[in-house]
Amino acid sequence: MKRADFTNGILNGDRRSLARAITLAESTRTDHRAEAEALLAGLLPRSGQSVRVGISGAPGVGKSSFIEAFGLHLTEQGHRVAVLAVDPSSRISGGSILGDKTRMEELSRHPSAFIRPSPAGSSLGGVARRTRECVLICEAAGFDVVIVETVGVGQSETAVAEMCDLFLLLLAPAAGDELQGIKKGIVELADMIVVNKADGDLVEAANHAAADYRSAVHMIRPASPNWRVPVLTCSALTGDGIEKVWRKIEDYREKMGASGEFAARRSNQAKAWMWSEIEESLIAALRVHPDVAKRVDTLEGEVAQGARSPGAAAREMLSTFLDKSASESP
Repeated sequence: MKRADFTNGILNGDRRSLARAITLAESTRTDHRAEAEALLAGLLPRSGQSVRVGISGAPGVGKSSFIEAFGLHLTEQGHRVAVLAVDPSSRISGGSILGDKTRMEELSRHPSAFIRPSPAGSSLGGVARRTRECVLICEAAGFDVVIVETVGVGQSETAVAEMCDLFLLLLAPAAGDELQGIKKGIVELADMIVVNKADGDLVEAANHAAADYRSAVHMIRPASPNWRVPVLTCSALTGDGIEKVWRKIEDYREKMGASGEFAARRSNQAKAWMWSEIEESLIAALRVHPDVAKRVDTLEGEVAQGARSPGAAAREMLSTFLDKSASESP
């Protein structure tokens, strides 16, 4: 397929072209990376029109159920919703936390929704790198709400917060001592907190939890003078509170847009993405450089045995890489 036809297929919302583009963006092959970058250059002017919502929540909070209920609510209102996942595989087992099982079945079948699971077997940096590109592709394809979800462990929340307009922390009903188990750093990232499962016998517990979280949020200095982090309750099971969550997101977009912070956040994220690309590319080039490869085993062995400090070994490796790279330049 010619690139122009490929690009037009995405811009016209063709799902096969969209899926192919994302597969291309997720590839680590050098020729595919070049092709993906050329494609993104053509799509960039048509991207950026969505609201990007990051959603994090530990296993058991009902995140998949919430995203499905939220996504279906939005599609009923005429929105087009894309759901992308940031789920780095375990370095030990190689397994994905979110897994490959079918989730959000009803939403996945909706003609106005698109769900893409996380690429498997990748580091967090690699997953985040490709997810950013997938956000742009989905926007160019006409999706006006892009949800980026993470499992809520490790450093994935920070990665998601740095690529989204609003970071939503989803929690389950809890109170008292359980509140202490939530990492302060994650709460500080949140632009909105939602307590899910506010239904049946858990309504009272959810309301108490929300009150506790509001007290905790008031103790944290707000990131913006124009926005106080709201704490809401909802039920993905019954749909109660879902509309209020969306209204708050719209309120956030309006207030932050009026203050200029919305545009500034996107600009800062784009610059951070550029430097992240530089770091990823330099490390990748260093790892495959033949002169560095000759010294890696020796230096790693010396570091492991305590014969050389990690800093000194790193500097030697960098010196080898930079000296050889400079000598190879025209």
